[in-house]
Amino acid sequence: MSDPLADIVTFLQPRAPYSKWVTTVGPWLIHREQAGQVFYCLVLEGEIRFQADGREAVILRQGDFVLVPSSFGFTTSSLDTRPSEVSIPVPLDNGALRLGRLSGPVESQYLVGHCVFGADDAALLVSLLPEVLVVRREERLAALVRMVREETLSRRPARDVVLERLLEVLFIEAFRSTAACDAAPGLLRGLGDARLADAIRAMHRAPERNWTVAQLADLAALSRSTFFARFSRTVGVPPMEYLFSWRMALAKNLLREGRSSVAAIAEKVGYGSSSAFSLAFTRHAGLAPAHFARALTAAE
Repeated sequence: MSDPLADIVTFLQPRAPYSKWVTTVGPWLIHREQAGQVFYCLVLEGEIRFQADGREAVILRQGDFVLVPSSFGFTTSSLDTRPSEVSIPVPLDNGALRLGRLSGPVESQYLVGHCVFGADDAALLVSLLPEVLVVRREERLAALVRMVREETLSRRPARDVVLERLLEVLFIEAFRSTAACDAAPGLLRGLGDARLADAIRAMHRAPERNWTVAQLADLAALSRSTFFARFSRTVGVPPMEYLFSWRMALAKNLLREGRSSVAAIAEKVGYGSSSAFSLAFTRHAGLAPAHFARALTAAE
C-alpha cells in the first residue's frame, strides 16, 4: 500500500536547524515579516496569541504546535495586554531570549524557528500542505513536546543536535495528526477523507498509469462530477493537476539520481514517449530533462 504522506516527507527532507527559546513576562509583541521560510512555533508553557497575516488570531496553549508552510508574516504576543510597539528580545544567561519585563516569574515559554527542506522542488510539495497548520494537545504529539521541553531546558551535551532531531519528528507527527482532522485544503485533508485517500494512494502507487478522472472517481466510489468537485475543494487542486505535480516531483528526483534515461523516466511517470514527457517537463521546469540533469551535475 502506497503512503503518500511518507512520500511527501521523504521528498521534502525536513530539517529544523534553527530554533530560539523564548521566555516572556508581562506585555510583549513580536512580528516576523514574510521571508520565504517555513516557520514553526511550539508552546512549552503558558499561553500566547498567534496571528498569521490576513488570518484570525488563535490562542496557543502549552503543548500546541503551529507550522506555517507558506510564506506568511505572523505576529506572536502576550494574551491579555499588547504593547503598541514591537518588543526587543533580550538574551539571557541561560540561552533563552526574554520578551517583556526582565524581572518577575516567567508567564510563557515557547520555541520559534524555521525549518529547511532538502528537496530542490520543496515549493511544489509544500504547496500541497495547509497554509497554516495548528495541532492542539494531540496525545502522541504531547509526548514529543515534553521531550522537546526537557531538552530545551537542559544543558546536556549535544543538546542542539538532539533538539533538531526531535523537532523533525515533531513536524512529521504534526503532518500525520493533521491528516486525521479538519485541516485546511491540502494533501493532509485529502488523506483524511477516506474516499479521496484511496484515489490519492492509487496515484502514488502507480503514477505511470494513464489515469482518468472517471477511473479515480470509481476508486472513490463517487460520480465523476462529485469526485472532481470534492477533490478540488479538499486538496486545493483538481485531480489531474495533483497527479501532474506528483509526476514532475518524481521525475526531478529520478533525474537527480542520474541512474535512469529520459526514456525510462518518461515511462515511470506515465508518458508514452520521451518527446511528450520532455515537452511537459520543460513547460513545468523551464528546462528540458537532459538540461535539467546537467545543471544539477554542474551545481554539485
